[in-house]
Amino acid sequence: MQPIIGVTKHYEWGDHEFIPNLLGHRPDGQPWAELWLGTHPAGPAHLHDGSPLSDTTGELPYLLKVLAAAHPLSLQTHPNREQARIGYAEGRYVDGSAKPELLCAVTDFEALCGLRPATDTVELLDDLGVGVRDLSQCVEDRGPAAALEALYLGELDPVPIIEACHHSSAPPARWVRRLQTLYPDQPSVAATLLLNLVHLKPGEAIGLGAGNLHAYLHGCGIELMAASDNVVRGGLTTKHVDVDELLRIVDREPLADPLLPIGRQYRLEGTGLELLRLDPGDGHRSRGHELAVDLGGGCWYLSPGSECIVDQITFVVTMQR
Repeated sequence: MQPIIGVTKHYEWGDHEFIPNLLGHRPDGQPWAELWLGTHPAGPAHLHDGSPLSDTTGELPYLLKVLAAAHPLSLQTHPNREQARIGYAEGRYVDGSAKPELLCAVTDFEALCGLRPATDTVELLDDLGVGVRDLSQCVEDRGPAAALEALYLGELDPVPIIEACHHSSAPPARWVRRLQTLYPDQPSVAATLLLNLVHLKPGEAIGLGAGNLHAYLHGCGIELMAASDNVVRGGLTTKHVDVDELLRIVDREPLADPLLPIGRQYRLEGTGLELLRLDPGDGHRSRGHELAVDLGGGCWYLSPGSECIVDQITFVVTMQR
């Protein structure tokens, strides 16, 4: 294992302490949102001798991140490979690749992930009272995806739906109230009631395949994604949103169980890659150009065929068996 130096990103939603503490730095008052490990041109890692990691590995098809969110990220989704290829040719996407993602929690972590099944959503909405009656009826009659479309296209007014959450103690309603203070009366604020609200414990993971509508809300984790920049945002952000494209590519099938199967290997959809969790004392033999990060703050490159025994909880990007 060779040590490498990643690139930190100081986005406004970042946590002030987790990443600097992980790396052995003193928090400096600015948000530390992400630590990037990979060869992405917007944040290429280096070996300790100062040479670019890509000189050794070539361009890696993935990006490994430590992510620390103190505040919610945008509500977004990503195209599949064919949608990206066509959209890139037409100038609608910045590259022609899909961008599947997965996140494994290292602290308690909250996220929105995929459309909730209709029955569960109707039950939640009915508990909120009269202000959400139209939304509840839409979900019951036409399904969660149609209700999402109705909110974004202005067929349903988000304001009474948001107001109905003011006196509820249900976790989805509490998040609506918090998001309303950040992005007043956005359709996306009301739309969060249609999504699975996921509470991850350390070691639990979610997969975010093509079309999965999601938003990270709070917590710290290890994220693995394909090295693409194709993001389609629907709201909860000051960045560019593209509602028409989001509605075109969003996965309309409800997601009954957003968590990945419990284990130590988490597959990244459609890539042949997986995120492997190693516990202290575990050994590993590299299957290719691999990157790793441990919870003691170490960042590592593993050359093909190299072997190691770890002394910290370590996350490794490896090829699926």
